Amino acid sequence: MQALVFDGTEPVLRPRHPDPKPPPGEALIRPLRMGVCGTDLAICRGYGGYTGVLGHEFVGVVEATGAKRDAGWIGRRVVGHINCVNAVCDLVEAGLRDHARDRTVLGIVGRDGCFAEQFLLPVENLFAVPDHVDDDHAVFTEPLAAAFQILRQLTIEGRPYITVLGDGRLGLLVAQVVNTLNATVRVVGKHEAKLRHCEKWGIRHRSLGDAGLRQDQDIVIDCTGSARGIETAMAMVRPRGTIVMKTTTAARDLSEAAPMDLSPLVVHEIKLIGSRCGPFPEALNALSAQTVDIASLISKRMKLADGVQALHEAARPGAMKVLLTP
Repeated sequence: MQALVFDGTEPVLRPRHPDPKPPPGEALIRPLRMGVCGTDLAICRGYGGYTGVLGHEFVGVVEATGAKRDAGWIGRRVVGHINCVNAVCDLVEAGLRDHARDRTVLGIVGRDGCFAEQFLLPVENLFAVPDHVDDDHAVFTEPLAAAFQILRQLTIEGRPYITVLGDGRLGLLVAQVVNTLNATVRVVGKHEAKLRHCEKWGIRHRSLGDAGLRQDQDIVIDCTGSARGIETAMAMVRPRGTIVMKTTTAARDLSEAAPMDLSPLVVHEIKLIGSRCGPFPEALNALSAQTVDIASLISKRMKLADGVQALHEAARPGAMKVLLTP
């Protein structure tokens, strides 16, 4: 089968990658849409040391299952959690399933991803997609769930000032989600064309050069995808404020950057929260109710056969979400 693979040096399209066969407990999925994520681009710069088939954002159809008891999934349109538990451990027993010690992660850690004609995922990770949610919307379930995770992690008191730092695909999803809070929300970024999307959502926006660094924001959410984003966040957040980190970067991006002074976290008693995967049911509910604008975030559709070019397109400064079809 055809698959887009990172070989440790560069992404390559392999026309004859081995066909996967589902073991008991897993499903064989044929993707209908796949989304290029910033994490995919970071992997191609060395993030996590991963090699294998890329991709973790998808909507697809179950074509086979490894056990007869799961055959009811066959033919259903699905999305799925990317964290796969191989065995129960202390973290799983403590309710931290997404942090299982021996987990694999679709297209990120120890498990081939979805940028292929077929891929595998545990049946327990699957969620059926409502019929009225089309493929272009359903493929956003995973990143939208990651945006909803922030709501689970924040304690909102009064009417806080919240800055979403970064105007890319994730930042604009996060902005729409946190704008449902009792808060004053703004997006700060570098691209005027992207920031203009905020106007139709009623969200304030500022260019980074005009925003000012006055340490006056209660909460700053770093969605820049840059190793230097946390520095800007520290300059914006007030003493005893909160920074939420959604950015992942390759080690080489950190090593090539100038030394970073993290002492403001201590001096100003800033709370730093890492935020990753989130609740799929809440994301599917939002997509079903059409409370999030997805169409504005799609910048290009490309074929899996053009996957290498699609990664380059997604890395372009003005790009939003690039979608792949088989």
